[in-house]
Amino acid sequence: MIVVTTPTGRIGRQLLDRLLDAPDTAGQVRVIARDPERLAPRARDRVEVFQGSHADPEILAEACDGADRVFWLVPPTPGADSAEEHFRTFTQSLCKVIDAQGVARVVAVSTLGRGVARNAGQISASLAMDDRIGATGVHYRALCPPFLMENLLGQAESIRDQGVFRLAAPEDRVVRTCATRDIAATAARLLLEGSWTGHGDVPLAGPDALTPEGMARVLSEVLERPVRVQRVSIAEYKAAVLRSGASEGWAQGVADMARALEEQGFYGASQPSTPDTAPTGFRQWCEEVLKPAVLA
Repeated sequence: MIVVTTPTGRIGRQLLDRLLDAPDTAGQVRVIARDPERLAPRARDRVEVFQGSHADPEILAEACDGADRVFWLVPPTPGADSAEEHFRTFTQSLCKVIDAQGVARVVAVSTLGRGVARNAGQISASLAMDDRIGATGVHYRALCPPFLMENLLGQAESIRDQGVFRLAAPEDRVVRTCATRDIAATAARLLLEGSWTGHGDVPLAGPDALTPEGMARVLSEVLERPVRVQRVSIAEYKAAVLRSGASEGWAQGVADMARALEEQGFYGASQPSTPDTAPTGFRQWCEEVLKPAVLA
């Protein structure tokens, strides 16, 4: 039995589709969803649904009763007092379930940066999550992408109307990227195999070594219109996050993350690509995902 958290999110929805497309999964998938109405109709008809948050120990324990595999993702919650506390609250519930109910394997979405990232806000909180889960002794795989291509979808309107997207990163420094479809595919493979053991990271770095300026050139070519990148300062980035309704603690975590990425470079050119786990190129993703969103 496989339990999927965040089944209506960008990664969870794609993962759920892949699990439902696989043979011999009928009656073998459960989901925990705050709003089950957001599940795709085919999913509602084929999975067992537990309504609520997977931070709730009772909901999580009920969903994991008799399950041996869990897909774990801590959803971003900008209203949380701090990233560290937010990740800790969710992870404590999972660790209790692992200890009490014998879950055998967990596949979680984490991040690159292990052994390098320091004082990196949400990135440090995610890496600490891995340590807590691994300490239970469960067989564990941490999926570790760099910058998610889908982060640009929130700027589709700006790209369309102003020909600009904004990043808190140097325009001329390589930023490794990953498409969420590749995270979902790797998670599905691991959950369906169900025979791996131990505790390890699975890097997911796409095939490109593009700077933000390079991304802008690709976007210009795909959209057939000029697109440029505008660098925002870390202070400006934090202010924008605060204006969007985030707490001071969450916004500071975002700022710390941006500063660590710039100063420590663990999403940069030194990270090799991993074509087996992240084959989707930035141009392909722009053509298939971002372009339709911009032109909608």
